[in-house]
Amino acid sequence: MDYAVIMAGGTGKRLWPLSRQKRPKQVLKLLDGQTLLRRCYERLSPIFDTRNIIVLTNADYADVVRENLSELPFNNIIAEPAVRDTAGAIGLVSTVLTKCDPEATIAVVTADQIIKPAEVLQQALKDALVFVNNNPDNMITFGIQPTFASTSLGYIKCNNAREYPDCKNKIYSVEAFKEKPDEKEAKEYLNTGQYFWNSGMFVWKAKTILANLAKFLPEATEPLARIQADWGSPNQQQTLRDWFVKLPKISIDFAVMEKADRVHAIKLDCRWFDMGSFAALVDIISSDKDNNIVVAGTSELLDCKNSIIVTEDKGHLIAVIGLENMVIAHSPDATLVCRIDQTHRLKELLELIKQHAGEKFL
Repeated sequence: MDYAVIMAGGTGKRLWPLSRQKRPKQVLKLLDGQTLLRRCYERLSPIFDTRNIIVLTNADYADVVRENLSELPFNNIIAEPAVRDTAGAIGLVSTVLTKCDPEATIAVVTADQIIKPAEVLQQALKDALVFVNNNPDNMITFGIQPTFASTSLGYIKCNNAREYPDCKNKIYSVEAFKEKPDEKEAKEYLNTGQYFWNSGMFVWKAKTILANLAKFLPEATEPLARIQADWGSPNQQQTLRDWFVKLPKISIDFAVMEKADRVHAIKLDCRWFDMGSFAALVDIISSDKDNNIVVAGTSELLDCKNSIIVTEDKGHLIAVIGLENMVIAHSPDATLVCRIDQTHRLKELLELIKQHAGEKFL
């Protein structure tokens, strides 16, 4: 059977004070009152049965995720008791699914991306499911057609595009995964036409990714086996707490994809954004005549230019005079005022807040 797994564990520190330790960016209502998580679910629901959509998230976020996706069965939200990066998360959901469905095919997507039009991804997912179900030892990733020489994204080098029966998209062979390049390398990647941005989304058989984890990350084998043995039993949560923390803290790209054979790709020719910072709002929300991005129920701007003003509190008035190249982000208990070119220092700021105020505002 086919399953979709939404990875929704990131905190989104670069969107503080809107995103918090117990309220991640995936559940912020910044998209016409909708969340990134809801948008992700709606992209998947035409393809997958609701009972087969699973969300992997941090234990601190489980309740707010359930609130946001109330139609999902309770047990379809899997709460990770610790942060162990994507290799551990994918290992966990794969070992859980193979216990009840040894032939499970999984589409892994992330909750913090904007993809337009959604139909491009939906068709690619359908093709990937067809390909993997007919070629169970193979794995699919999705590459984004790059629009500029980004130095903040990883790349996939692809070649040998081929047509496959019942697939509308061509299937590429993946030659290599490349880490974030410098500016010169990024321009070279763009000019060759062989490199796509690494989307961090995949389709594979659960048993295939587990076999690759056993081969390339053998330290994960015993923790996953212990978790699987007790899943569904009265000891499930205790075993999960005891053994999940013993999984190596590493991404699935480093652990498996850079080393594995039989990796293929489908190109996504669409608008794609990783909603990782306030600056990303510029790409998804229309600006006013003075190039201001405003996400607020009520606001008054006088002589303001090139600024980003955000609040989820629809009853809170934000009134600004003479602002230029600034970010104002308002939440009920904290407000950020920051030059746009300094937003990369938010993690540094949060460390200072932690030192002086503890966890209260994090």
